[in-house]
Amino acid sequence: MDFKETLKGIPPKPGVYIMFDALGNIIYIGKAKNLKNRVSQYFQNQKNRDPKVSEMIRHINTFKYIVKDTELDALIDE
Repeated sequence: MDFKETLKGIPPKPGVYIMFDALGNIIYIGKAKNLKNRVSQYFQNQKNRDPKVSEMIRHINTFKYIVKDTELDALIDE
């Protein structure tokens, strides 16, 4: 799936992101001080990526994010 357009709409703010597989199961929850940068990293080619992260990325069907006021709020929600 091509997430380029979706990634453009993510704000550069703190928050929590949730990755889902094709069945709607949550496969990862993370926090970010900059959602746009953090979530975009998953969809960029990286040579030295951990194999378990590469495997997870192959199963991402969709994701959602929740913008928070601060990184601490994101950490608490994560």
